[in-house]
Amino acid sequence: MHQKREIDMLHGKLAGKLLRFALPLAVTGILQQLFNAADVAVVGRFCGNAAMAAVGSNAAIVGLLVNLFVGVALGTNVVIAQYTGQGKLDKVSRTVHSSLLVALVCGLLLTVLGEVFAPMILQLMSVPEEVLPLSVMYLRIYMAGMPVILLYNFLSAIFRSQGDTRTPLICLTIAGVVNVALNLFFVVVLGRSVDGVAIATVVSNTLSSVMLFVTLLRSDGAVKVEWKKFKPDWRIIGQVFRIGVPAGVQGMVFSFSNIVVQSAINSLGATVMAASSAAFNVEILAYFIINAFGQACTTFTGQNYGAGQIDRCRKILGVCTLMSMVCTVIICSLLLGFANPILSVFNADPDVIQVGRIRLFAILLGEPMSVLMENFSGALRAYGKSTPPAVLTLIGVVGVRLAWIFFWFPTHRTFGTIIACYPLSWAVTVVAIAAYYFWFRSKQNQMLQTA
Repeated sequence: MHQKREIDMLHGKLAGKLLRFALPLAVTGILQQLFNAADVAVVGRFCGNAAMAAVGSNAAIVGLLVNLFVGVALGTNVVIAQYTGQGKLDKVSRTVHSSLLVALVCGLLLTVLGEVFAPMILQLMSVPEEVLPLSVMYLRIYMAGMPVILLYNFLSAIFRSQGDTRTPLICLTIAGVVNVALNLFFVVVLGRSVDGVAIATVVSNTLSSVMLFVTLLRSDGAVKVEWKKFKPDWRIIGQVFRIGVPAGVQGMVFSFSNIVVQSAINSLGATVMAASSAAFNVEILAYFIINAFGQACTTFTGQNYGAGQIDRCRKILGVCTLMSMVCTVIICSLLLGFANPILSVFNADPDVIQVGRIRLFAILLGEPMSVLMENFSGALRAYGKSTPPAVLTLIGVVGVRLAWIFFWFPTHRTFGTIIACYPLSWAVTVVAIAAYYFWFRSKQNQMLQTA
């Protein structure tokens, strides 16, 4: 790994280094979503509402699976960051190789499960009959690429643990351009439908994974990949899973609740499905800003906690939260100000744009609560306390959204009613996670005083 791209997280002023870490990561997420949104935009423009709805209807289930293993990859990030802070470079190397094995094995397992259960999953999500065949086709092709998709996420986590967020950005940009070009080639030139954009997605993910893997093969640091070292260290895998699985569950419960919400959206017809899909691909841009600072908080705190610098850990949380809040307010204001032209990129139907605006305003006005959730949860994960925020998110997010959809929506069947469950669930969850964080901090203070 290029030494100039690594960040010294243990010394010096924080603001500049956090920005240097978070901004490339945010751009990576935004570009990734823009390239994914190209799938929706291309089929929406050239294949019609049914194909667009088919791609959009898969977003929740794909998000559920990917978020689970993005969380596990975050466990890799934390473990490597802590060992880096402690100077235990041999354990850094063992974590790298064990984690990549986990990514490949889990990816292959998901591929098999996806191919077998794709129709059943989409039927349970109430995907309309006219959309179902296209949805199944897209999901099966996408799931075939899960090994390389998971590999990319774990490889990116390894780079992030060393403070390098630029290399994944470069690789993603190259692969994303290829993705867009292939989308247009398969759909416009060859006349394919959702199968074309799904194949393009798998090819581009393969390319980005290969580029990151080759970079680690050529690295000269502790995270260098060597073929002879590919053997599982079960103790380290256990550490990764203890931190990563709860983090993955926390992301997964968001996606699970989104599946329930998506099922309610699907019941309102193809136009609402298309509008919700378009709005989601816009609002998610703000989330990537929030998530980038949350991951910065986790990585910086992990290294400093490993080095025993508790005061610096707490300062990291404050700086990350402030910077994230400012950036989030700015991007949400821009997206709301240009909502109509942005939504029209995905679908020019006035009805789709009108319904999409309802979702955008409800979600983006509530994003400041997500800032607090991400940063408090990120700090707790870096301390090794990954389970409490996951449990609180399960109760606050899933509990509130399920209750809302099953008990309130049946008697108030509008799109606005459905979307209201998002800010409501965030409000409940952020209060619970913040309360736990400050309780944990008080216990930590007592332990430091008696040490």
